[in-house]
This record gives sequence, C-alpha cells and structure tokens, in this order.
Amino acid sequence: MGAWLGAVVWLALDAWRAERLLQVLRNDAAGLPTRAPGVWGELSERIRKLLREREQQTRQAEDRLQEFLAAIQASPNGVVLLDEHGRIEWCNQTAAAQFGIDAERDLAQHLANLVRDPAFVAYLASWNYSRDVVIDAPGIGHHAHQRGHAVRLSVQVHPYAGNRRMLLTRDITALEQAEAMRRDFVANVSHEIRTPLTVLAGFVETLQNLPLDADERTRYLALMGQQSHRMETLVNDLLTLSRLEGSAAPSGNQWIRIRALLAHCEDEGRGLSGRLAPLGHRLSFTIDAESEVSGAPTELQSAMSNLLSNAIRYTPGGGEVAVSWRVLPDGRGEYAVKDTGPGIAAEHIPRLTERFYRIDRSRSRETGGTGLGLAIVKHIAQRHGAELRIESAVGKGSRFALVFPATRVREARVLVK
Repeated sequence: MGAWLGAVVWLALDAWRAERLLQVLRNDAAGLPTRAPGVWGELSERIRKLLREREQQTRQAEDRLQEFLAAIQASPNGVVLLDEHGRIEWCNQTAAAQFGIDAERDLAQHLANLVRDPAFVAYLASWNYSRDVVIDAPGIGHHAHQRGHAVRLSVQVHPYAGNRRMLLTRDITALEQAEAMRRDFVANVSHEIRTPLTVLAGFVETLQNLPLDADERTRYLALMGQQSHRMETLVNDLLTLSRLEGSAAPSGNQWIRIRALLAHCEDEGRGLSGRLAPLGHRLSFTIDAESEVSGAPTELQSAMSNLLSNAIRYTPGGGEVAVSWRVLPDGRGEYAVKDTGPGIAAEHIPRLTERFYRIDRSRSRETGGTGLGLAIVKHIAQRHGAELRIESAVGKGSRFALVFPATRVREARVLVK
C-alpha cells in the first residue's frame, strides 16, 4: 500500500514539474528553473542552453546586419530595396538625397509615385533591366539647374528574391562632363590644326599652278612658314599639357633664383614685343627681394613666360607691361604681370584657364596664341602648390599673378666665389 502511495505521489510530482516546465515555455523561457532535479530539470537546463546559444547567434546576426547596413549607408552610391509591389522597404541616405525622398517617412510608399521622371517610371515598369537608365537627380537637380549644371544619375535595377528589386544609383555627372570635355577638346584640336592646314594647302596649290615672281614666292613661303610654326607651337603646347598631367609632381629640393627666371623672361619679352609692335612696349622688371623658389625650372620658366607673353600679345604697342616679384608678409612669394591692355570682362575670367578658350579668336590668331597658355600655367601652378590669381576690368588692363606657398620660397643664398 505504501509503495502504491509513493508511486502516485511521485507521478503527481513529476506531472506537476512537467506542467510547470510547459507553463514557463508557453509564457517566458527566461523563467526556466535552474538545476532542478530529475529528468525535467535536465530537460530544462538543456533547453536553457539551446535558447542561450540561439540568442547569441541572433545577436551576432543582428550585429552583422547593422554593420552591413552601415557599410551601405557609407557608400557613395545609392541603394533602394523594393518589395514585390514596388514599395520602398529600405534605402540609404545617398539614394534618399538623390531621389528627394525621406528614408523613414516614405517607407512602404511606391517609388514610382515619388520619382516621376517619365524615363525612370517607364524603366521601372518595363521589367527589362539589362541596361541602366540615366536621369536628372530629382532631389538635387533643381538646385543644380539653378547653378547651371544638372546632377546626372545612372539607375540600374537588379531583381532578387522573386519579384523584389534592388536599385543601385550612381552619380555620373563628372563622367558626363569629362566626356563632354573630351569631345570639345578633340573638336578644338581638329579645328585649330585644320585652319593652318587649309591655308598651307592653298599656298601649295598656288605655288604649283601659278607663275609667281620671286617676291610673291617669298611672301607666300613666309606665310606658309607662319602657319607651320603655328601648328608646331600648338603641338608643343599639347605635348606640354600631356607631360604635365602624366608626370609626378616636382620635388621641393631644387631651388632656382628668381632673378635668373626674370632675366630669361625679359629677353623673351623684349624680343616678342619688337616683333609684334613697331612701337614696342614699355617693359619693366622689378624684384623687391632676392629670392629662390623650389620646383621644376623648365615648368616655372614656362609659366612665367606664358603670363608675360600673353600680356605683350594683348597690349597695344606703346602700352605698359610691368613684371614684379615680391615676398608677402606671410612668407609666400608673388610673381605678377600687370598690363595696360583692353582688360577682360568679368564673365570671361572664370573660364580663361580652359583649354582653347579665347575671348577674341581673331585677335588670338593674329598674335600667334594657341589658347593653351593659361591652361599650362594653371597646371604648373597646381603642381607647385601655387595659386593663379586674375584681376581685370574692361578698359583698365589686367593683372595675372602666381602666388607660391612659403614652403617653396626662401631668401637667395650668397654664392661663394
């Protein structure tokens, strides 16, 4: 009798422990009893261990997800995730800015209702995503248009997980601008070379087909020589630009005396002035402080000579061109060329360093300019950490200056005889 009673009690207690375990599992697994006796205690402990491992795995997965999302947020490209109905599930801040949407407020909104560019809407609805579509950025395009240039986006859709879609956006404004510059550059080079070639071909045909006296032949040959020299100058300037763009920046270990650079500029300037203007120009060269500048001597000479030759070419005969060097109070050095020429309107000044940009093409050709001089000067200035400053007003002349950083300027050392 006692054995039966003990068995019943034990079964009742065992059933109570099982019911208690089930109740805890139904409500909150965190309340599982620890170190309980019997098989239910063993089972409770094993469940606790499994749950603890599962929670750890879940935390690790969540951490990895957050790291992944943080990486996408840091991407310069935009990312948008759409559900099977085209509604926004998630997007990074880059895409939100580009599309002009709110990354939180616009969740679950149809993207086609928010981005209404016809090309984009048709592309999204086509389900043919073998290529991208290029549109103006809706979020920043309006302000960019006001500044004179639009921000262009390349949008590519990639389906995944059935009918879900991922949009990748990329700002291709710089690429399109570079491509436009390349086309303009090729067109300008072709035009600049075609003109003297046409003149040369005409002179050659004339010399071949017409009986010319000695004076006429001499005059024609001289004109042909001018055109060939013009092409040679253009090719040399193009090669100079190519070399500047493709070579390493000059070191700061080589020092050149400013007086030597200005002496070379003076020789070239007086010779050019005599050839271009019968009256010549009033040229002056002043050095306020005996200095040296570090860099590539040929590049520095080219930049300084270019600024001087431009001033002489565009200043009428009898005008004044003043070249100066001074050390500024903060230690920087300034090479400046000031002229009394016709001056430059304010709207042209920001574009003067563009390749082949000319205010007056006919005047430039008359004086032998290629339209590349200031582009070369700008590249040389950048390679030496210098700044090209341009000040001008119509009817008041112009002032071009190269301002070198203090680290590239020092007092000229005395030569020991």
